[in-house]
Amino acid sequence: MVVAYVMVKAHAGDADRIKADIDAVDGVVESSIVAGDVDFIAKVEVDSPAAVKDVAAAGIQEIDGIESTQTYIAMD
Repeated sequence: MVVAYVMVKAHAGDADRIKADIDAVDGVVESSIVAGDVDFIAKVEVDSPAAVKDVAAAGIQEIDGIESTQTYIAMD
């Protein structure tokens, strides 16, 4: 099991819809709206590092209103 955290910046407004769309992406096990440099943090659990890329690039980044993402794979 590979665990990763995706930091998400989004355009202002409609946070509840964007969070629901993030939560609906296969591989996302939870997400939170946060204060700080990013707007959301999504926890991803998948079978391989390649699957992390699919979740971030083909899933989260394709959501309307997403500005950018940064992905961090957990090492433990």
